[in-house]
Amino acid sequence: MNGQTNNKLPSAVVVCGPTGIGKTSFAIELARRFRGEIIGADSMQLYRHMDIGTAKPTSEERAAVKHHMVDRVDPDEHFDAEMYAHMAYAKVLELIANKTLPFIVGGTGLYIKALIHGLFESVKIDAHVRQQLKKEAEELGAHQLHARLQVCDPVAAARIHVNDTYRLVRALEIYETTGRPMSDSQQQHQFKPQRLQTVKIGLQMEREDLYQRIDKRVDIMLDQGLLKEVKSLMEAGYSMELKSMKSLGYRHMAAFLNKALDWDETVRTLKRDTRHYAKRQMTWFKADPEIVWLGLESMDEATSMVKAFIAKCG
Repeated sequence: MNGQTNNKLPSAVVVCGPTGIGKTSFAIELARRFRGEIIGADSMQLYRHMDIGTAKPTSEERAAVKHHMVDRVDPDEHFDAEMYAHMAYAKVLELIANKTLPFIVGGTGLYIKALIHGLFESVKIDAHVRQQLKKEAEELGAHQLHARLQVCDPVAAARIHVNDTYRLVRALEIYETTGRPMSDSQQQHQFKPQRLQTVKIGLQMEREDLYQRIDKRVDIMLDQGLLKEVKSLMEAGYSMELKSMKSLGYRHMAAFLNKALDWDETVRTLKRDTRHYAKRQMTWFKADPEIVWLGLESMDEATSMVKAFIAKCG
């Protein structure tokens, strides 16, 4: 439990852990016991039309406990930790105002940290600079902006697709406002002091057991139609250069559809990359000393922790 509880801060329960471990079902049962609602902290479940590959909560699961911060943006819309922190924090305050306990549930550690602490606002951009860049994008095209960015910020230009107008404008407006490349200011996120009091429950299991669950989950996603989902997204015009489409599962299915990989290699690399992702998630979460680690069988212990947290917060 958070040892620095401040009764003046809004309260929330965090349930986190690596992909495939069973956070959704565990959190739903825990939230149900307290008549709480879930605020998703998954950077991919925010995207509409991307259901199977993100293991989005099913309609039945959403009916059991209300979920927020799911299906908020289209795959080609920009979304980041700063936007998440703003929207999710507003939802936390709304739930608390309605006397409902928020459960922050997910595996995107950066989003959880940004929500709890808040991020210092990005560089303030001159509205005229932004308007002028957008006008140039419309009149001259994204390729022209990309060429300009290659000169002033080659690091950012290498990361941003030539047709990603939103990110090109963002990078150029930062440079023209500050005189410094955006890539300089993105080296690390700047967090504010804590603005939520939380009890943090992390789910864990033996590594080999988790990896077996991940492999099985990939097989289930494939049986559910992940390949068809990705094909439909591509046919709808969503470029594989989009950040959302380069995520786990989606880039792998695209590689198969584009004949870059055969099916067996596609499945093998998807399982391997998902296991590697789970390992990176655990590295992030293990660095947080406030997380109390439990197994899936420890629902009663988790319930007792939440009860004690509620009593402590008043």
